[in-house]
Amino acid sequence: MGGWRVDERARKGLLVAMLMGVPAVSVAAPPGPQSEAVVAQAEEDPFSGGVEPPVALLPEDPTEQPASPDGDTDTSLEGAVAQALPPPERTTPGVQVPQVSPLPGGADATQAEQDAKKGKKKQRPGQAQDDSLGENPDALDDLPAKEVQAIRVIGRVSAQARADQRNQFQRRLSIADARVGVSTSLSNLEAEVTADLADSQMLKDAFVRLADDKKRFRLYGGQFKTPFLQRSLESSWDLPLQDRGLVEEYITETHQMGGRRMGVMGEVRLKQVWGLKVSAGFFQGALDEAGVRLKEDAAARVSVRPFNFKPLTVGVSTYVSEALDLARKHAVAADAELKLAGFVFTGEAISGRLPLGPFTAQMLLAQYLIHVGKEWAIQPVAGFEALQLRGDTVRGDGHALVGGFNVLLGTRFRAQFQTERALRPGDEVPGLQHSIEFGARF
Repeated sequence: MGGWRVDERARKGLLVAMLMGVPAVSVAAPPGPQSEAVVAQAEEDPFSGGVEPPVALLPEDPTEQPASPDGDTDTSLEGAVAQALPPPERTTPGVQVPQVSPLPGGADATQAEQDAKKGKKKQRPGQAQDDSLGENPDALDDLPAKEVQAIRVIGRVSAQARADQRNQFQRRLSIADARVGVSTSLSNLEAEVTADLADSQMLKDAFVRLADDKKRFRLYGGQFKTPFLQRSLESSWDLPLQDRGLVEEYITETHQMGGRRMGVMGEVRLKQVWGLKVSAGFFQGALDEAGVRLKEDAAARVSVRPFNFKPLTVGVSTYVSEALDLARKHAVAADAELKLAGFVFTGEAISGRLPLGPFTAQMLLAQYLIHVGKEWAIQPVAGFEALQLRGDTVRGDGHALVGGFNVLLGTRFRAQFQTERALRPGDEVPGLQHSIEFGARF
C-alpha cells in the first residue's frame, strides 16, 4: 500500500498543477450506474487498472490542506498549488514613492481642465503653493481659501556654467540663484519676504498686500516688482531663458527704469470683463551719478484677454522717471502672449527716451512643450531681440539671437542648455556664448 500512496500523491500533484496552470471551466455530471460500478471495482482492487475514484481537487476552505490516506498533510499537493498560484504583492513598510508635481498641459492637467468645466477648482499639488507672490502675484488666486497654507516656505537654487567668446571661451561657474523666502496668507492679508543669497542686493521682495474678499481690489506696500515690461513681470522660473535678455537688462539695470522698487501700488482685477487687470503706483526714484536719490517714479500697466479668448493676453505698460518733476526718462511698451496647442509665443515692443536720446526695442520668444511621460518634458526655445538708440550724439544698435532646449521634471527641476549670439551695448562685434544651468525649487 505504500507504493500506491506515493503514486497517488504524485498523480494528484500533477493533476492539480495542470488544472491550475491552464484556465478551464468544467461542469461535473452526476455519475451513472456504469460509473458507480467502475468506482466500486476500483475501490476493491486498486491494481486492476480501473478508473480511480474522483477526488476533491480543492477544499472548500482555501486554508485547509488536503490530507494523504495516512492522515498526514499532502506535501506534493501543497507544493503544486503554491507553484500554480501567483505570488502575493508585497510592499516594504515605511517606504513611500516620491511624488513630483505634474507638468502643465499633461495628463493630470487634462483631468484638471475637465474638473474646471464641471465647476471643480482642483489645483495640482506643488505648483501654486511653491510660487513666490513677488514672482507670480496671481499664484494663489484660483485656490480655495481652505487649501492655502497659512505659512509657506519657498526657495530655489540654480548652478550655472558659461563659456563666452568675448573672453576666449573661458569657463565661468557660478551660483545664479539661491533664493529663499517665507510668506503668510490670511483671508484679506498676504505678506512675503524673499532674499537671494547669491546676489549682491540680497533682499528681493518684502511687502504686504491687502485685498477684499473676492480679490478684485488690492493694495501693495513695500518692495516688489513695478508694473512695467511683460518680460520683467514674468517669473524667472517660468521664463524658459536663463536671463531676461539684453533689452531688459539695458532698460532696468543700466538706466534704472522698472525692476524691483520700494513703493505703493493699487490693483484692480475684473475677471468677468475680459480678464481686465489694471496696476498703477508710485515708486522710489533711482540714484544719479553722484549717488543722490532722485524723486519718485510712476509706473502702470493694463492687460486684457480680448473677447474672453483665454489663450491670448495683450497689455500696455509705461514707466516715467521723476514723474513729479523733470521726467527725463520714460518708456511705453505693448506686449502680447499667445498659448496654443503646446506653443507659447510672446512679443513686446518698447519706445521711449533716455538721457542719451530716444530709443526703440523689440523682443520675440517662442517655446514648445514636449511631454515624455507624466513627469518629464523637453522644451525647445528660440528668441530674438533688438535695441536701437537714436541720440543726437550717441547712436547704436544691439541684437541677440538665442536658442536651446530645457529638460523639465515636473515643476521641481529643470536643466537648460542655450547658445546666444549677441551684439550687446558696448561691443564692437557679435559674440557667442554657450551656457548650462541646473535648477531646483522647493
